[in-house]
Amino acid sequence: MPLIERRAFCLAAAAMLAGGSAWAAEIWPLFRRGDVLALMRHATAPGTGDPDGFQLRDCSTQRNLSDEGRAQARRIGALFRQNGVNTASVYSSQWCRCLDTARGLGLGEVAEQPLLNSFFGEPGQSEARSAQTLAWIRSLKPAAPVVLVTHQVNITGLTGVFPASGEIIFVSLDKGAVTVLGRLET
Repeated sequence: MPLIERRAFCLAAAAMLAGGSAWAAEIWPLFRRGDVLALMRHATAPGTGDPDGFQLRDCSTQRNLSDEGRAQARRIGALFRQNGVNTASVYSSQWCRCLDTARGLGLGEVAEQPLLNSFFGEPGQSEARSAQTLAWIRSLKPAAPVVLVTHQVNITGLTGVFPASGEIIFVSLDKGAVTVLGRLET
């Protein structure tokens, strides 16, 4: 890649991280009105999957957010507020790392949604779970911002995108299908 293109790419990436890219300037008003949803992968939780024998209601048995992950969730919440989103309807997987991320955003009450739970250990569930989740998302009638905090496999199943920890995927439901409008790595 020529030096000028590389610099332009780095500047665009830096603007995107700050929420200031051209597409982000167009997305935030749509998100504030509820025309666009935010799918978010939980913040940084070192490792992959969960230990054998983990229990959903016992955080000590799960892979959890690191100190960096907790700080990342707070920074993401600040980014939402910098873009005029002080409150949102926040739905989360029941895994502790997702609930902790969702609460760390500081955007309001967090509702647990089992459809957002990971199916990492059951890869054959991707198509069925994605269809069920999509049907639930279609049933939402947002008049305000909606944030769904979930796992990589869930987001990939819905969008085909493999998100980084804490990454936000802005989507719309165009004729019932999920359309990715932009990605925001945090």
